[in-house]
Amino acid sequence: MPTVTILALESSCDDTSASVVRDGRVLSNLIAGQAVHMSYGGVVPELASRAHQANVVPVTDQALKQAEVTKEEIDAVAFTRGPGLLGSLLVGTSFAKGFALARGIPLIGVNHLQAHVLTHFIIGKEKEARVPSFPFLCLLVSGGHTMMIILKNHLDMEVIGNTRDDAAGEAFDKCGKLMGFPYPAGPAIDKLAAKGDKNAFIFSKPVIKGLGFSFSGLKTNFLYFLTDRTKEDPGFIEKNKADLCASLQHTIVSILLTKLVKASELTGIAEVGIAGGVAANSGLREAVAREGRKRAWNVFIPPVIYTSDNAAMIGITGYYKYLSGDFADQDIIPLARM
Repeated sequence: MPTVTILALESSCDDTSASVVRDGRVLSNLIAGQAVHMSYGGVVPELASRAHQANVVPVTDQALKQAEVTKEEIDAVAFTRGPGLLGSLLVGTSFAKGFALARGIPLIGVNHLQAHVLTHFIIGKEKEARVPSFPFLCLLVSGGHTMMIILKNHLDMEVIGNTRDDAAGEAFDKCGKLMGFPYPAGPAIDKLAAKGDKNAFIFSKPVIKGLGFSFSGLKTNFLYFLTDRTKEDPGFIEKNKADLCASLQHTIVSILLTKLVKASELTGIAEVGIAGGVAANSGLREAVAREGRKRAWNVFIPPVIYTSDNAAMIGITGYYKYLSGDFADQDIIPLARM
């Protein structure tokens, strides 16, 4: 089979990323972040789309140079079609269309969530990867999504559990904001949690039947708890920040792990992994690894670099779609929801 080289673009939220993937192996993966959102406590869609416009050309140029690949060697362009912020998606989609049209090569639209799961099939430049067998059970956890997914093959996925309201990542960020952390709060909470007592405070865990999730109740409980305690002692948060972080993280991880164990028991699948931005959380990574040893799972935890939004995961998904002949037309449009 001839060599297949994919240029991949990711622009679903506030990271502009470009990657070059050749025969399933990642040759480059560059990410340009947007610090402008930190002062607003969240991503501002208009600012995000403008930053993507400024970043997409230089990031793509550097990705090609780092991979030592020319434009003429690219066989197809894969891009994030959705879900995500529509303005941000439009930038990536338009650039991908223009590149593909100018070169006369295929265009491949990729579901961002599917790509997060396929992160586990990424192979680096100089090493062979340990990849899951099928069926594969994956807990996808990010700022916008919390889902339980069964991967039957590279392109056939079934969602068996979803959040009823908020995502786990949103719970981290919103509760972190209440404690005075800048956006995104997740990494700061994770760092400080290591210094705290996870059993210092007890927060609510929703009772949801089946494999569904809910985090709105936890956010409300955390808000009321801080409100009551700060009335008694205005300095309560600062005095107890490490314990608050540890207890909050322990609660969220416990909710996620309980559902992952239940999903494995119900499906009988022992090929188990996590993906998405929250998969970078050390508490979740350690808990899943520990549970895996206990239950004899074959556990897959992605490198931290591949937990956040990145084009390498778009590229690996685009590679498998290329092999199956799943191409898009030039009239394809991005979708905020998929």
